[in-house]
Amino acid sequence: TVGFNGCQMAVGLGARVVGLDRSLEVMRCLDSTFESRIETVFSNAEAIEKHIRDADLVVGGVLIPGAAAPKLVTREHLATMRKGSALVDVAIDQGGCFETSRATTHADPIYIVDDIVHYCVANMPGAVPRTSAFALNNATLPFTLALANKGAKQAMLDNPHLLAGLNVHRGMVTYKDVARDLGYDYVPALEALNVP
Repeated sequence: TVGFNGCQMAVGLGARVVGLDRSLEVMRCLDSTFESRIETVFSNAEAIEKHIRDADLVVGGVLIPGAAAPKLVTREHLATMRKGSALVDVAIDQGGCFETSRATTHADPIYIVDDIVHYCVANMPGAVPRTSAFALNNATLPFTLALANKGAKQAMLDNPHLLAGLNVHRGMVTYKDVARDLGYDYVPALEALNVP
């Protein structure tokens, strides 16, 4: 979502855009949506190294649910980039996907490392709190109503998205990646909910 919207804004401003991803489905969607106005490239170390050299702006929107973001741009990469170019680390809430990233605030949003500007604001939507609160409320209201009207267990049984969001129940960790990363036993959500 971050990458798609970033591409949309950059293409709208007339920028030359390269979108890197590891999902062929995502790249097909980008190609279909933007046609020849964007170049899609399968993301790997070589492609990242090649494309950051000429970039004025690199937006990192990596998300691995339940895990820290991998460090895709290293400190050594900064030396190959143009002075004054910028890194925007949207993955900062998961530890950041640039080795030189550290969380910043809206009050003090940028810092410079090796002549490369870094923008690593945690909770970026907080820059527009009213708008982001309305958007979040609109997206979550159906789930909230289901939980209130049906109770947590029935709402999760009726909605696989709610069930997939269960992380801990009665002391049991029901999300594999969280259990693995924290060293706990994993218990499937339905088992934790006592559903045969």
